[in-house]
Amino acid sequence: MSNTFGNIFQLTTFGESHGPGVGGVVDGFPAGIDIDQDFIQHELDRRRPGQSRITTPRKEADKVELLSGVFEGKSTGCPIGFLVRNTNQHSNDYDNIRNLYRPSHADFTYTQKYGLRDHTGGGRSSARETIARCVGGALAKLALKQIGVEIYAYTSQVGNIALEHDYTHYDPTQIETNDVRCPDAEKAAAMEGLISEVKAKGDTIGGIITGVIRHCPIGLGEPVYGKLHAALGGAMLGINAVKGFEYGRGFAGVSQRGSEQNDVFIPQNGAIGTRTNHSGGIQGGISNGQDIYFRVAFKPVATILMEQETVTLDGTPTIIKARGRHDACVLPRAVPVVEAMAAMTILDYYLLNKTTHL
Repeated sequence: MSNTFGNIFQLTTFGESHGPGVGGVVDGFPAGIDIDQDFIQHELDRRRPGQSRITTPRKEADKVELLSGVFEGKSTGCPIGFLVRNTNQHSNDYDNIRNLYRPSHADFTYTQKYGLRDHTGGGRSSARETIARCVGGALAKLALKQIGVEIYAYTSQVGNIALEHDYTHYDPTQIETNDVRCPDAEKAAAMEGLISEVKAKGDTIGGIITGVIRHCPIGLGEPVYGKLHAALGGAMLGINAVKGFEYGRGFAGVSQRGSEQNDVFIPQNGAIGTRTNHSGGIQGGISNGQDIYFRVAFKPVATILMEQETVTLDGTPTIIKARGRHDACVLPRAVPVVEAMAAMTILDYYLLNKTTHL
């Protein structure tokens, strides 16, 4: 099982949803970076359960403990080990699925691959593993801050309720003003209403998160097998419940002509820029200095509190009705995870680019 992300900047994670805790080791992190533990905790607080009425009611403090690699507030260049302890597991909620396969979960595939599975909370396949990604992402953000890179994400669609404009029309300071993490107050209220309606029925719903990377240095990404957009896509598709990724104009651009799609070069503030940014800040797999923007599609959470048909471990048809505390919509808590994966990818490729020239 591969549990390591990255090339030079690497995050290795461990832990299960209902085990003692979730943690990780960050290796390849530059020395001398100011480590703001309050900022790291803030990033975890944005992801933690029980933060609003539209998220899972599981109550976890998700307090991070930095175990190594930091001395007097700065990174030492040594591995940064960390741990977040689980304190509010209700493992008995899963007793009724010990011998069943949950529809659209990893239960069946894990059992077939490894010969057994941890049925309590999904074990390693649980989205609780993303705690470690948020810590790694917070560290990456602290490093990227020193070179002026800004990364943010927001909920741009829940079900059929979607923002009508691209990221340039919205103020990122408004993202954290509501529980949905949508920068449009009117749309956010409608999204929250839809999530509440779906939750009351025991069902779930999906949507889209938009991510933005600003002030990314030119030249990140390898031209053949390590294209920057491929790395970002792989990072996003590795997040639980993600079903799709696009950047720039994405699928919407297929109906355009080349004359409409091409980004014309122009002089820009004493440098070279482009009049438009249909490419999404990446050309030939390499960052071009324009904003990188992308969209990540999340499916409805697989665990629904409704009766469904399934089979037992030996294939006997039966009925399942899940119990426990689950999100009706994962998007509000997934926003910081999308940011974290983007930050780790950009820092990793920034460090890789340092090997281009002697």
